[in-house]
Parts: sequence; C-alpha cells; structure tokens
Amino acid sequence: MPDEANTPQGTVAEGFESVRREFGAVAVEEGGDYAAQLVAYVGGERVVDLWTGPEITGDSLTGVFSSTKGAAHLVVALLVQDGVLDLDQRVSHYWPEFGAEGKQDITLRDLLAHRAGVVGADTGFTVEELADDRVIAERLAAQAPYWRPGTAFGYHALAIGALTGEVARRVTGQSIQELFEERVRSRHDLDFHLGLPEEHEPRFLTTQPMLPTPEQQAQLDAAATGPWSLTGIAFNRNHPQMPDLEELPNYRVVRAKGPASVGGVASARGLAGMYAAAISELDGKAPLLKPDTAAAFAQVHSIGYDLVSRVHKAFGLGFQALSDIFPILGQGAFGHSGAAGSLAFADPRTGFAYGYNRRRFAFPGGAAPENDRLVAAVHAAATAAAR
Repeated sequence: MPDEANTPQGTVAEGFESVRREFGAVAVEEGGDYAAQLVAYVGGERVVDLWTGPEITGDSLTGVFSSTKGAAHLVVALLVQDGVLDLDQRVSHYWPEFGAEGKQDITLRDLLAHRAGVVGADTGFTVEELADDRVIAERLAAQAPYWRPGTAFGYHALAIGALTGEVARRVTGQSIQELFEERVRSRHDLDFHLGLPEEHEPRFLTTQPMLPTPEQQAQLDAAATGPWSLTGIAFNRNHPQMPDLEELPNYRVVRAKGPASVGGVASARGLAGMYAAAISELDGKAPLLKPDTAAAFAQVHSIGYDLVSRVHKAFGLGFQALSDIFPILGQGAFGHSGAAGSLAFADPRTGFAYGYNRRRFAFPGGAAPENDRLVAAVHAAATAAAR
C-alpha cells in the first residue's frame, strides 16, 4: 500500500480517477520529499485538482521559471490580436534603441521565435539586474547579436521576456507585468503572479535543489558548457556572481519584480487556469484568445537544433510548440515548461488545459520526465469523457 505521504490530496471529476492513480504512482516512485501539484481543465471546467508531498497544498506557490514566458507572451498575443502590435513590424520601429549593432531589421516575429540572437550580454547581470526587465532591455538594446539574426535560433532563456516586454511597454506605456495583472490575472483571480505581493509570501515554497544520482551527475558533467559559450551567456553563467539557476526564485527581489522570462510565481491552479482562460469560456467570460490568434502563436516558427540548448527544440511565437514534445497532443497545442519541472499548456483541439508544478528541481531540467505520464493520463481521461 502506498505511504499516506504519497497519496494525492484534492479532487478529480468523474472519469478522471485514473489521473489520481497515475499521480499517486509517480509520487511513490519519486519518494522522499517529492512535492507537486497537478491541475487540468476541460472545456473551462476544472476536472483535476491534486497535490501531494510534505508542506505543499493546493494553495502553495512556487517559482515556475520559464513557464513565466507563457504568461508574458499571452499578453503579447492579446496586443497582436488588438492590432496594437504587428508581428512583421521591425522591433526598432517600436523601440528605436534596439536597432543598434546590426539589429535594425529584426522583426517582432523573429524575436518571439528566438531568432534574434540577443540571448545575453557580454558583461552578464547581477541577480538584482536579472530581476529588472528594464535593466535587461536597456543593456541588450546596445548588445550585438551572437549570430546573424534570422539565420538560426537559440533559446533566449533569461532575455526574451524583457525584450518582448519592452516592445509592449513602448506601445502601451505599461510594463508586461502590469498588463498581465490587468488583462489576465485579475480578470480570473489566477494564482499566477508576475511580481508576488508581500501578503502572499507565507504561501511561497522555496525551490529545492536537484539531487541527481551519480549516473545523472555524470550526464550533467558530460553536457557541461563553458561560461562564454552561447549556453553560458544565455544562462548568465558569464557573470561571476550568478547563483545556481534553481536559486533565482528564492531571492525576494526576483519574486517581487517578476521578470517576464523566469520570475513568475504560481500554483498549478494558476498555471492551468491561465491556459483554460486563453482558449475556453471561464468564469462566464469569453476566451482571451480568438482561435486564429491562438493558431498563429502556436504555429511552428523555429524547429531543429537550438544553438543555446544544444538539442532539438520547436518554438511557436513566445511559446513552445508542445505537440513536438508530446505527440499525443493536438497540432496547435501551445504552452511552456519551466526549468524546475513545471509545465503548462492549452490544447485547443481537445479543449483541455494542463498545469503541473513541483518543488524540487527535476533532472535534467525543463519539463520534468513524469509529465509524459501525467499528460497522457489526463489526455486519455479527457478523450474518454468526450465520447
């Protein structure tokens, strides 16, 4: 019998009992202090709301790293949908300073597709600077790209939210954090914050470090790159004071300012709820995105060898093209994973939205491996329920 500590708490709708069982099986296999949340919506209805592990509840908040990019680029999608931004307009049209050092012809589409080559700065950033999108944007406006824009793509891990956020600020006068609060978070009272208010600090759980096995550590060592490689620059390892990536959300300055690339704080309810609101009627309100907008941002723009991640990747516009990672999903599924293991997305073809969050940094980083099983379980239950 599973240990009570590994037994998922929370609720599932009729027909989704198999998701609870699969989540429980994951918890047993992970063992130890595994703490995680899993939430799913179908057609705007919450059908899975589960959590397991020490200290964590359904209301707990953790740093979600790059799952933050989904929140930032949902805002950009809304601005494009409104006609305020044009994907094929040059970034320098909105933000003249960005045109320095040969970047004058980069379009917003290229930037969103990780094709701009501005993955970091020669000088790197302190933690306080990484927390401030305006500082990052000003520094990168003067930075020469690390490859000829448009010829290749590479993951702008710590930079893309600051860059696209500055474009949004130039046309609206508001930061992307303010726009997200106004147009998305407060509209549905989502537990997803780009800038965590002080009063929610007691709900925050610090990210715990990865605990690799000796074999996993050997894999990490073999894949290590130098601080001045594209990977090192993109992840700010060229700055001598850069902490381990897993530590970033544990700094209050990062949580407070909510940098749009990596600084979001959320629960799985907030992660899944945001994507449910994007594609479905939720709380009696119309979907945030029109189908053609969702399709345009989900469409694959960059696929193949990622110069930064050094592996195969597929990106839409600001989002990951998640059917490339999870073939069970419908074409046009869009969302984003986070370094510690979080994953959140919408699958417009099946009408389901998914959010997963875990406290301890997962090996090897990015969407935690257990998402393969959990996504499949939710998808199977949702498909069966639709018959």
